[in-house]
Amino acid sequence: MPRRTRGYPWGGAEPLRPTPPMNTRMKRCDALMTESAGRDGSPVRLQKILAQAGIASRRASEDLIARGRVEVNGKIVREMGVKVDPTTAVIRVDGTRIVLDDDLVYLALNKPRGYHTTMSDDMGRPCVGDLVADRVDAGQRLFHVGRLDADTEGLLLVTNDGEFSHRLMHPSYEVSKTYMATVTGVVGKGVGKKLREGIELEDGPAKVDQFAIVDVHEGRSLVKVVLHEGRKHIVRRILDEVGYPVESLVRIRFGAVALGDQRAGSFRKLNRKEVSDLYAAVGL
Repeated sequence: MPRRTRGYPWGGAEPLRPTPPMNTRMKRCDALMTESAGRDGSPVRLQKILAQAGIASRRASEDLIARGRVEVNGKIVREMGVKVDPTTAVIRVDGTRIVLDDDLVYLALNKPRGYHTTMSDDMGRPCVGDLVADRVDAGQRLFHVGRLDADTEGLLLVTNDGEFSHRLMHPSYEVSKTYMATVTGVVGKGVGKKLREGIELEDGPAKVDQFAIVDVHEGRSLVKVVLHEGRKHIVRRILDEVGYPVESLVRIRFGAVALGDQRAGSFRKLNRKEVSDLYAAVGL
């Protein structure tokens, strides 16, 4: 007699798996329950957490669990009814972490040229804090991830997640940043190779991950630079070192997050995939 199968919303069919013995199910459930104490003092069913996070409907979330695609604190969970603490549990679906804390904020800001990367400025100069003042006034303690100098515009991440911010800026995780730079002069074909192999700056060697000439017009060149380190003025310094001073500089990507056509001075919330991809990039 052929095995029964069940269809899924995302296509395909999956054989129904045999239900583990009750004692096995209870042991696994108990192991997870020891960590449970939801925000109101009680644990929450895993499928409900997934549904509330917008991963799938509760029924579809049960199917994800049954197929072994959900992981809690490093362990794959297949049993229904397992309860966990959404404020402390690390939950992943298909290896991608699900962020459950509603209090955490992740913003992409398009910093205009002339704004300083500080949350306040004693000299009264325009700063990043001015652009998110409504959120700060509402009680959110926000800070920027790294910095862009006043003359550089483009993508700046703003958050209240300290560990997330620290890891994104730590050189060991090598999170890439992409810049578009307009430089003086017609960039020669050998410059990219030189920068990829590395050059020597006053504070040590530096190199780019990728380099491309995008356009040349009236004695100026538009180049794309991808690198993962974050030393002060690093893009300006390496281009100046090879003979092409920067006239304007825009950061267009930070890891998985792209600036796109976002208006200067505006900010938006990162979507679930962007946050999950950044978490994965720094081992969270």
